[in-house]
Amino acid sequence: MSDTENTLILETSKGTVKIEMRPDLAPGHVAHIKKLVGEQFYDGIIFHRVIDGFMAQTGCPKGTGTGGSKYPNIEAEFNAEPHVRGTCSMARAQNPNSANSQFFICFGDARFLDKQYTVWGKVVEGMENVDKIERGEPVRNPDRIITARMAA
Repeated sequence: MSDTENTLILETSKGTVKIEMRPDLAPGHVAHIKKLVGEQFYDGIIFHRVIDGFMAQTGCPKGTGTGGSKYPNIEAEFNAEPHVRGTCSMARAQNPNSANSQFFICFGDARFLDKQYTVWGKVVEGMENVDKIERGEPVRNPDRIITARMAA
């Protein structure tokens, strides 16, 4: 049974990606992302850093990895959830409490990130579309989130 209140639907330039959000793991991060989704913050934002076999990162309004939302950064909510294929986790700077709007989706196991980045969800549908996202650091011809909406 899916929880529509916590199902995030990303329409990307490669197709639909459905993410099950985990407020049980990271309530502050899930609430923050939902607030940004409600304000259409993610609409049109590119996947600016995509490393083959590792992850696809998005959520920077500048498209460079240096930007965030108008809101303050979020306190870390590190948890024991593993960074494996389909994991959605927050990007951050060196400071553990510097996550804001940027997040990444793991292509494969990235267990070295465990308990150092906040896992807040997992792709439950459309991982094949995540796999198609254009690679690069920075990406020359980046894919983007066309719209981000909650299922509810």
